[in-house]
Amino acid sequence: MLTVNRRAGNALGFLACAALMGYALYAQHVLGLEPCPLCIFQRVAVISVGVLFLLAALHNPSSRGGAIGYGLLIDLAALIGIGISARHIWIQAQPPGSVAACGADLNYLLEIMPVTEVVNKVLFGSGECGKIDWTLLGLSMPWWVLIALVGLGSWAVLVNIVAKSKKSRANTLRF
Repeated sequence: MLTVNRRAGNALGFLACAALMGYALYAQHVLGLEPCPLCIFQRVAVISVGVLFLLAALHNPSSRGGAIGYGLLIDLAALIGIGISARHIWIQAQPPGSVAACGADLNYLLEIMPVTEVVNKVLFGSGECGKIDWTLLGLSMPWWVLIALVGLGSWAVLVNIVAKSKKSRANTLRF
């Protein structure tokens, strides 16, 4: 039987997020795949999930409430990323030219508009995000981010909410 304690489980979640970001940077700088605005928002979500996993691992709360709090925060960040990925997948599924383009790149938009307007513009009008230039097993990058975030959110529930507290067998998750 495999057992994972809460601290190690959260550290594994952090390492998974670091690996996802490592591949994203590899895809950008080595494979030459420039991220669209929605890709960047998905990266922010993955980084947020990773930072929360890291904080949970470092803090390793002794109270059940603290662990549940970390689990819920991680899941909230993962759900936001899942929503962004789902939007990206929907845009990619639309016929070419049917989704309005942003027109400018994300850096320029951030220079000329408030952040809230940029987020609104990107989420509701990102034609350039419809381009699919990478697939694995027939699924585009946003699909894989969505799958990863579902897995990470589930993992957060397992290690922070389902796992027993420190007082009952060293907060372990048994497989």
